[in-house]
Amino acid sequence: MFPEQKLGYTYEEYKVTADWLLANTEHRPLIAIICGSGLGGLAEILKDQKVFSYSDIPNFPQSTVHGHAGRLVFGTLKGKSCVCMQGRFHLYEGYPIWKVTFPIRIFRLLGVETTIVTNAAGGLNEDYKVGDIMLIKDHLNMPGFAGNNPLVGPNDERFGLRFPCMSDAYDSDLRKLAKTVARDLGYSEFLKEGVYCVLGGPSFETIAECSMLKRLGADAVGMSTVHEVIVARHCGMRVFGLSLITNKAVMDYNSESKANHEEVLQTGRERASQLEKMISRLIEGIEPNNNNVC
Repeated sequence: MFPEQKLGYTYEEYKVTADWLLANTEHRPLIAIICGSGLGGLAEILKDQKVFSYSDIPNFPQSTVHGHAGRLVFGTLKGKSCVCMQGRFHLYEGYPIWKVTFPIRIFRLLGVETTIVTNAAGGLNEDYKVGDIMLIKDHLNMPGFAGNNPLVGPNDERFGLRFPCMSDAYDSDLRKLAKTVARDLGYSEFLKEGVYCVLGGPSFETIAECSMLKRLGADAVGMSTVHEVIVARHCGMRVFGLSLITNKAVMDYNSESKANHEEVLQTGRERASQLEKMISRLIEGIEPNNNNVC
């Protein structure tokens, strides 16, 4: 007989982590920000910071990817209390999916109402350029097609319903607000809106895979985000997501271009200040009391 495989944390284990954080900081965040590869500088714009290394937080996984600092940063932005993950977790690091999404339910127990997810992604849409920012309007969950979904296993009604709806996964009002912010900042030229597809990684996609994903309707592809979004929506949180297009997917067998992680990080560094301004202005427009957009 094989030993029974653990399918997730218990509610009590989540509570241990949340209670530890609440006891060690006076911040009570209403907004969570998850930083993608090369985008960890978003945390630096928070004021009155309280910083925790993932290794010091009970039950917290450890980030192993270059470009992910592995810190949880609490602070304020435009008068709003926030918590920011400098580094997330991925299936390709060897973590089970319920560990990848562990922080999201912690955020819910801390009182977070809105989650902002960012990532670095490869552009499949031929109209996209390196450095474009894509507002995520929908996603394709390829691991989920094979049953690798973060909600697999016993459902705890204290977090959410057994069968959560995903047709409204990415909040339309927040996307409208982001478009207004981008227009005011002069960013409309490089702001796009499209569908994000998640794959398991860590290898980049083959040409045949890119062609297939494009035919399926994906505009950008990456290795994160979707699992977190599913759990956030299961918990009743609003979600806003954006992808920084850090490389163009190779679609031509005669091309000598090759996707690489350093290119991802470099593009993140080049666009960092504009992303910080955009997210700062977006957060300014979120009403924290009733979770509506101003």
